[in-house]
Amino acid sequence: MDESHKYKTRPLTRRFVLGAVVFSVGGVILGKDLQGAASSIAPSLGGGLARYLPGGDRFRIYTVTGGFPSISTSAYKLKLKGLFEKELELSYQDILDLPRQQLQHNFQCVTGWVVTDVPWSGVSLEYLVKEVGLKGEAKALEFYSYDGVYTESLTLDQLERTGVLVATDMYGSPLTQAHGGPVRLYVPPMYGYKSIKWLSEIRAVRTPTPGYWEQQGYPVDAWTSSNGSLGGVL
Repeated sequence: MDESHKYKTRPLTRRFVLGAVVFSVGGVILGKDLQGAASSIAPSLGGGLARYLPGGDRFRIYTVTGGFPSISTSAYKLKLKGLFEKELELSYQDILDLPRQQLQHNFQCVTGWVVTDVPWSGVSLEYLVKEVGLKGEAKALEFYSYDGVYTESLTLDQLERTGVLVATDMYGSPLTQAHGGPVRLYVPPMYGYKSIKWLSEIRAVRTPTPGYWEQQGYPVDAWTSSNGSLGGVL
């Protein structure tokens, strides 16, 4: 059963979106479509949301800690813990050796910007969960970041509807540090804050804890469209 109704949700109003932009100015970096160098920005406030957002069709790189954690591919570990049939620890190479899936989909931020038709590659989270196995009482997954602060969660119902990737590549190249590499989550039909970067742990739980931004008022159900449909699987 989808237990996300237990948490307070609300529509994304213009006031909420503008507030999110203002709140996050201190931790945003402007990145180009293709992964590469990024520069700090501080958008000036004006009339209309578009004036708050520099450039177009480009990534803005957010951090809640003031920096990016540095994890080499040789040292990287992804832990699967909690209510799985067996706990598991995967190296970066272990993840690369699993069946690959490619996905092309828009990346949309709750603050209003969109990067269209982004190609991703990685391992289906649903596949990974089925391979490890879930205990009967598990109802959701929680996700933790190497930055030690950021968290997210998805119910099993949301997982089935989203086509989530444990992503290692974007635009045909390994994820950069700024984009959440070496491994991040990508949740296609939900706003970007669901796609946790620098993924360190997946924990199967009975009841999900709202994620970092959801504890500060962001919706738990973060669909970018009313039906939460997924398109663009390659």
